[in-house]
Amino acid sequence: MGCGHKDDKASLASSQVASFSHQPHQPSSTPASKEVWKKGGRMFSILLAVHLALLACTLVSSGAFEKIAVHDYDVFFLLTVMMLIVIVWIIFYLVSTSRCPDAILCKDSHAGPIWLRGGLILFAIFSLVMDVFKIGYYSSFYTCLSAIKIIYPIVQAIFVVVQTYFLWISAKDCVHVHLNITRCGLMLTLTTNLAVWMSAVTDESVHKAHSKLKKNMTEEIFRWLLKVGMRTSSAEACNCNSQICQIFKNGYFWLYPFNIEYSLFASAMVYVMWKNVGRFIDHHSHHIHRLKFRLFRRTFFVGIVLGLIILVSGLGVLVLYEVQVNSSTESSKKSQALTMYYVFNIVCLGLMSLVCIGGSVIYRFDKRDMDRHKNPTRTLDVALLMGAALGQYAISYYSIVAIVASTPRDAISALNLTYALLMIAQHTFQNIFIIEGLHRQPPKEDHKRESHQKDLYGLTFVNINAVSLRVPDSGSTLAPSTASGTEAMHPSELVRSLTAPKKMNWRRKFLREISMFLLLSNIILWIMPAFGARPQFDNDTELNFYGDSMWPAIVDICLPFGIFYRMHAVASLLEVYIMS
Repeated sequence: MGCGHKDDKASLASSQVASFSHQPHQPSSTPASKEVWKKGGRMFSILLAVHLALLACTLVSSGAFEKIAVHDYDVFFLLTVMMLIVIVWIIFYLVSTSRCPDAILCKDSHAGPIWLRGGLILFAIFSLVMDVFKIGYYSSFYTCLSAIKIIYPIVQAIFVVVQTYFLWISAKDCVHVHLNITRCGLMLTLTTNLAVWMSAVTDESVHKAHSKLKKNMTEEIFRWLLKVGMRTSSAEACNCNSQICQIFKNGYFWLYPFNIEYSLFASAMVYVMWKNVGRFIDHHSHHIHRLKFRLFRRTFFVGIVLGLIILVSGLGVLVLYEVQVNSSTESSKKSQALTMYYVFNIVCLGLMSLVCIGGSVIYRFDKRDMDRHKNPTRTLDVALLMGAALGQYAISYYSIVAIVASTPRDAISALNLTYALLMIAQHTFQNIFIIEGLHRQPPKEDHKRESHQKDLYGLTFVNINAVSLRVPDSGSTLAPSTASGTEAMHPSELVRSLTAPKKMNWRRKFLREISMFLLLSNIILWIMPAFGARPQFDNDTELNFYGDSMWPAIVDICLPFGIFYRMHAVASLLEVYIMS
């Protein structure tokens, strides 16, 4: 109690001295970096990552095509070795930084926000469940498979646990020891995550292609195709007749989307750590905004209610689509399912486009300044939003060309054309809204109020009447505090700022409603293609125009980027919501 009382009095005295001081403030200079050539270290680590990524991409793509003597267990062997090396490096990093007191001189407050790390843990949990299902599935016929098929999910589970712990505690680090080793280790970690992502995407695409092929033919013909050389997983040739084996098999394929998103989330966080290696942060120019996340306060609930309606409706459409398209061979039910899917998405994308336009208009009346400080996390967010949107742009433009050039045109073709056009518009308007929101500074009134409340920190029981009695009525104000860099307030204004409730203007309220509606809508637009609702494979217009080999290849390459875009947009919109 005594120590706290002294601290309170010292804090109050220092604030009063700062208020009457006229001496200019001399900002502390950032310590100079000891590294001679930072770009050289970065270039070496990038070259290492490029070569490893090309090697992994070559093996993964070769294992997905027919008549190539590269099997899935070759790919798993490479990924297992890469993950083991990363695990060893992470342990070395944690031990070396904990023993060296000067290893981490500063932290990047923008890197690894809590919602991003929370999403990483959520996807990590589902990835671990997927690995358990994989182990159970491959253990059902271990005598028929290579040992690497069982070792791989075990090593992947250990890799997920170690990497998640590493990113949770070290995502904000600006390391200043073993710079080149740290850069190479981080690039190896990033490349390993991307290689695991490529393998998962390829595995999922091959599985879906085989599922559709198997649905349209008998079991005997499908087995015969496996024997004559059709590319498949080595586990397909083994018998999985027990019910528990089928549960494990279907379960881990349903959990693939979570593992895919985990790899991409981890890659983004590792890239920001790589950018921060050897970085010094000037705390006078690097503003730290500690904003509180209030989900059910300061809102009209309109965005949440509309978003939940879209989310629940989308889940119903997904279930009906799976039942009528993937479980039925009747063409009439397939047409009904496609019509229902396109109508829902047209309504959803149309509302999202209008809402994004409205949000951009509201930004024109927003008086907040633009944040022009260096921020690697925000730069990466913008790059990922723009880059991931290219995947859905490509699919939409391919669809538009196929629909316009094909004849005859029916109602489903018209809906498909409208869907493709709205998909392009929605991605464009949403990117504009999110990027502008990420570059806005937090509201000034909250920041200014918090800075003045710190002057009376610790005085829990303040006699407001006594404070107001000491205020002269002549309207004189205190001298400006150039030492703290903030403008002085009249004591009566300080009292009002302490006693008055925090108010939020209409612009911020509407921006919060828009952000929450877009967030929930993007969640359902991520769930639908990630869990099987992919009309690109069920609509005959594109298949007939581009052929059975070209169009599936286009979708398999571009669709994972579109799925990742939705999940990354959710994380960015959550940040925009909190900053509003």
